[in-house]
Amino acid sequence: MGAPFEAIDLPAERSQHKPRTRGLTMMVDFGLPLGRVEDILEFSAPYLDLAKVATGTSRLYSEEHLRRKLDLYRSHAVRPFLGGQFQEYVFATQGEQAIPSFLDEAKRLGFEVVEVSDNTVPLSPEQRKRQIGLAVDKGLAVFGEVGSKAGDNVLDTLVAQANDALAAGAELLLVEGAELTEGGRPNRELLNGLRDRIDMDKVLFELPGPWISGVTLSEVHDLKKFLVAEFGPDINIANVMPDDIVETEALRVGLGVVGPKIK
Repeated sequence: MGAPFEAIDLPAERSQHKPRTRGLTMMVDFGLPLGRVEDILEFSAPYLDLAKVATGTSRLYSEEHLRRKLDLYRSHAVRPFLGGQFQEYVFATQGEQAIPSFLDEAKRLGFEVVEVSDNTVPLSPEQRKRQIGLAVDKGLAVFGEVGSKAGDNVLDTLVAQANDALAAGAELLLVEGAELTEGGRPNRELLNGLRDRIDMDKVLFELPGPWISGVTLSEVHDLKKFLVAEFGPDINIANVMPDDIVETEALRVGLGVVGPKIK
């Protein structure tokens, strides 16, 4: 059977088919049960590229459950990855000498991608590059996050962190959502500055969420609408909630509240 409403064309500038190299959508998984993941992927998998097993939640799984979840994502061409705050926890509590065995365990369990971040535990430029390089040397792909949940980084700092991460071997960059809004509105100056100085195909803009004090649901949606309207349907968007995957795709193709451009 064909698609419903096939006569309605979708915009050619939107990358429609996976594997995509741009226009990536990343979902955050704070501990979804397997049945819930199956339901989400049954309908939403064509519009989902990445899934973050967030914070240190994977420590609370059984090994069987975690392996089954990673396999389930991959069977739908969704790349799962280990959230960076878990590595921050290990670094803070056991020191840098514990990172190699932590990465070995991540690989043993089936992770192929890890995030290196400093949301709550600051990293020096040397530490950031060293931790990314170590993961790459172990055969893991790395997503490097820049910015902090304090929301106090300036453009030059973010760009320097991004350049350090890429130089160390990071495949993609995640820009912390707390940096992207100011006074409840999209931080246009910062977003446009990042566009001018970093390859947008390598950047995923994280949406903020309730884990950041004072963030409202309307603020999250306003930022998402701004990103699509300002940067186009193939902007990379991260931290999408499970129930918002299809809504995000509708936004990208003009079928949501951003709407089409009138010809």
